[in-house]
Amino acid sequence: MNIPESQPIHLQYLGNADLLQLPKTAFLCSRHISASAVLKCYDWASEQRRQGVCVIGGFHSPLEKDVFQILIKGSQPLVMVLGRAMYKNLPEIYQTALLRKRLLIVSVAPSTLRHSTQSAFKRNKYIIENAQKIVFGWLDPLGELTKLYENYKSSDKQITIL
Repeated sequence: MNIPESQPIHLQYLGNADLLQLPKTAFLCSRHISASAVLKCYDWASEQRRQGVCVIGGFHSPLEKDVFQILIKGSQPLVMVLGRAMYKNLPEIYQTALLRKRLLIVSVAPSTLRHSTQSAFKRNKYIIENAQKIVFGWLDPLGELTKLYENYKSSDKQITIL
């Protein structure tokens, strides 16, 4: 599968846009994950938090949400990319991170109310293109992330599957 050329992405930002200038490590994970991969992902997230690595992700799948909860408790910068409109009511933990200028929330689909396959693809492509390193917590062989992995595995980006 080739990555389709898409229409220009209209973005909306909330938070510290300067974080986009930092080296970033992307974290992506399929919705359906092997039980053996869960602990690897948690350990990876704890290590990124300890090292202060700027992580970019959609933090949408259940495991990605868990990883975000581990990371947000640290002090490192984070970039959350949404495949839908911006939050109307931010959770308090996000507000604190925004006030400390360590969080940027980017919407790649500001007019989309709910995630769709198309907006998730756009979100994940944006995440990969804006990261120097890419970590896949798990790839479902039949999932859309596997297709993105196949397209980017020959790129100049450092790609890891946990």
